[in-house]
Amino acid sequence: MSTTLLAPNARPDPLYERVRHLIPPMEWPVFAPDIAAIQRLKRERDAVILAHNYQTPEIFHCVADITGDSLALAREAMTIDAKVIVLAGVHFMAETAKLLNPAKTVLIPDLRAGCSLADSITAADVRLMRARYPDTPVVAYVNTTLAVKAEADICCTSGNAKKIIESLGVPRVIMLPDEYLAQNIAKQTKVQVIAWAGHCEVHQRFSAAEVRALRAGHPGVVVLAHPECPPEVIAEADYAGSTADMAAYVGREKPKRVVLMTECSMADNVSVGHPDVEFVRPCNLCPHMKRITLANIRSALEEMRHEVTIDPALAERAHAAVARMLAVR
Repeated sequence: MSTTLLAPNARPDPLYERVRHLIPPMEWPVFAPDIAAIQRLKRERDAVILAHNYQTPEIFHCVADITGDSLALAREAMTIDAKVIVLAGVHFMAETAKLLNPAKTVLIPDLRAGCSLADSITAADVRLMRARYPDTPVVAYVNTTLAVKAEADICCTSGNAKKIIESLGVPRVIMLPDEYLAQNIAKQTKVQVIAWAGHCEVHQRFSAAEVRALRAGHPGVVVLAHPECPPEVIAEADYAGSTADMAAYVGREKPKRVVLMTECSMADNVSVGHPDVEFVRPCNLCPHMKRITLANIRSALEEMRHEVTIDPALAERAHAAVARMLAVR
């Protein structure tokens, strides 16, 4: 791979062509050496990189082998033949990848890449909820630790939460830990949803007033919101859905001007495939997702760090909750 993109008559780098409208030519030589090294190391280590939709474009489009939302990454993790999985995302995703691939080596480039939702609830909290609401199934969002998943009956993502809840055939469920997701899903189903008061530090910052200001400042803008946003934001939006749902909406409806009320990098990554769509970009950064960089992905592969391990005592029960989710189509 050439790192002299700016030299006269240099052949354009095909990877740079994917992100040229996001990364100025003068900045590409900063990224190119790490990208070249990562591509080489993947071959040497028999490794694949799974990247969440919130990763930055140089990771998402230039080194990732599999991209998507939490559900897509969970499903794809089970199909991987490589010996090593590098999870470009946050820790609960790496735990899930290890859970579904116990014989593989799973690496996360930065151990500090956590999640405010996962931190908002413990296994002991789930047991207290069960005691308070006996005989009520517990639906755990995938944005939870392995220990919390092990206490749940089934897992869900923002994209399949309604389907998961209704698949249980019960009048009432406990849904945790995202309060806003639970409230937004409750409006779509007849099932009573008991929520936990956890919030995503990215999505909870969006407001209905911000949506109205966007519409005033950008006439005709189509507003897509993630269901982790407060209910009043969802009420003001034109469409609510998971990151995969939002990307599919843009591809299907092709709005002239759109705003994605979610993490910043989502709009950048979706925009690569839709150059004719104007993306308005008021967004919030996830500090945990942004801990993953090309440099520490490279270091993870060079040094085979940081390996994700899971407690065997929790694995069987947590695996059952995830497997039940994946069995719902």
